Amino acid sequence: MAKRRVTAIVKINLPAGSATPAPPVGTALGPHGIQTMEFVKQYNAATESQRGQVIPVEVTIYDDRSFTFILKTPPTPVLLRQAAGVEKGSATNAVVTVGTVTRDQIAEIAKTKLQDLNAYDLDAAIRQVEGTARSMGIKVASND
Repeated sequence: MAKRRVTAIVKINLPAGSATPAPPVGTALGPHGIQTMEFVKQYNAATESQRGQVIPVEVTIYDDRSFTFILKTPPTPVLLRQAAGVEKGSATNAVVTVGTVTRDQIAEIAKTKLQDLNAYDLDAAIRQVEGTARSMGIKVASND
């Protein structure tokens, strides 16, 4: 059997369990000639248990118009907003603090994200998540 050649890799952030063939799915995958409805059905089935989350997906498209996809962990800002209980981050992070998270919450988010982060160990992942929190205007409080 001949080896399939990869023609494109597309990354999209989609709502878990409720993706539709409308944009952004249709505009991202349509030009590559794959059946968007088939992708949507498979994605929704795979993410049904995580409804309410935003789940990034990496779609690998082959030259025969078939595809495979890999689900990633939710984006760090989404997890931080949920932990802090805020709607959105601060526009001026150095001046306005919109919420607070504990170091335990940061560590839990880092453990969740570790497989997708560019970090060698948990300490490096925690520092990355803390940096994201600071840039969003979310204060990191000690566990005391």
